[in-house]
Amino acid sequence: MLTVIIFLLILGVLVFVHEMGHFITARRNGVKADEFGFGFPPRACGFFKDEKTGKYKFVWGNKEIESKSTVYSINWIPLGGFVRIKGADTSETGEDSFVEKKAWPRIKILAAGVMMNFIFAWLLISLALWIGAPESTDSTDVTVPNAKIQITEVVPDSPADLAGIKIGDEILKNNVQTNFAGVADVQSYIKTNQGREIVFNVLRGADTIEIKVVPRENAPANQGAIGVGLAQTIIVKYPVHQALWKGAVAVYDITLMILLALGGIIVKLFAGNGVGAEVSGPIGIAILTKQVATMGFVYILQFAAMLSINLGIINALPIPALDGGRILFILIEKIKGSPITQKTEQAFHTVGFVFLILLMILITLRDVVKIIK
Repeated sequence: MLTVIIFLLILGVLVFVHEMGHFITARRNGVKADEFGFGFPPRACGFFKDEKTGKYKFVWGNKEIESKSTVYSINWIPLGGFVRIKGADTSETGEDSFVEKKAWPRIKILAAGVMMNFIFAWLLISLALWIGAPESTDSTDVTVPNAKIQITEVVPDSPADLAGIKIGDEILKNNVQTNFAGVADVQSYIKTNQGREIVFNVLRGADTIEIKVVPRENAPANQGAIGVGLAQTIIVKYPVHQALWKGAVAVYDITLMILLALGGIIVKLFAGNGVGAEVSGPIGIAILTKQVATMGFVYILQFAAMLSINLGIINALPIPALDGGRILFILIEKIKGSPITQKTEQAFHTVGFVFLILLMILITLRDVVKIIK
C-alpha cells in the first residue's frame, strides 16, 4: 500500500509541476487560464476572484463557474493537475486567448511544461546531493573507510536475479567470513565458488536478509558468474553551490543517456525488432518504485528526478497530442505562412492521443505478462 501511495504521489507531483509550467508562462504572456487545478475532475472545491468586489469566492462541487479570473480548484482524483488555457483547445477569441497570440508566445507556453520538468529534476537531484547521496569510489581494490559494497546492476534471468538480489542491496558478509573488505574481495569469493551454493547477508533498506545463489561456471560474456554489477560507494554531502552545479551536470548526463536509449528504441522499431524490455509502463514503474522505496529517501528523490526528465523528454517529442506535436504545428504554420485549420489539427491530435493510449496499453500488458512469468 505504501508503494502505491509513493508512486501516485511522485506521479501526481510531476504532472502538477508540468502543468504549473504551462500556467505560469501563459499568465506571463497575457493568456488567460480559465482553471488551474490540483488533481483531475470532478472538482471538490475551488476559489476565484470576483471582478466586481475584488474578493475571493469559494465554491463547492463541480458546478459551472462564470468568471473572468482564473478558477483555482482541488479535484477528487489526486493524480497530478491540469490547466485550461483559453483558446488552447477551443475557438475562443480575444486578446487574452491562446489562438490570438503570435507563434513565439504560444511556443513558450507549450514548451514551459517540459522546461519545468527539467528544472524540477535539477532541484530534486541538488537536494539529494545536499542531503547526502551515495557515490561510487574510483577504485575496486582499495578499502575506503565507511564505504558500502552495493549492487548497481542485476542482469535479467541471471542467478542473482533468480535468487532475489535487487539493485541497491548492500552486501555485508557471507556465511564464512565476517565482512567483505571491498568489491575485489566479493568478486574473488564468487569466482572461487563457481558451481557451489554461496550465501550473502545483504542490507535492503532497514532489513538484513540472507540470499543463496550458485555462481555459474561458464557465464555469458560481460555478465559475470552471478550477473551483477558491484560498486564501492560512500555517502557524500555537498554544500549548496556545489550541489546545484553537480545537479545540473547530472540532469545533462541523464538526459543524454535517455535520448541515446530512446534513439536505440526507435532504431529497433524501424528495424522491425519491436520495443525492447527496457521500456516500462505504469506497472513496471510502480515495481521500480517499490524497489527504490526500500533504499531510502535520497534514492526516491533521484528516482523522481529521472522520471521527471523522462516525462519532459516524452512530452517534447513531435507527436500529435503531446506538447512537441503542438509546437510542430505552430512551426508548420510559420513555414507555410497561414494557420492550419483547428479541425485538421484537432483530428491529428486525436489520432496521436489514441496511438499513445494503445501504446501504453500494450506496454502495460507486457509488464503484466512479465510479472506472471
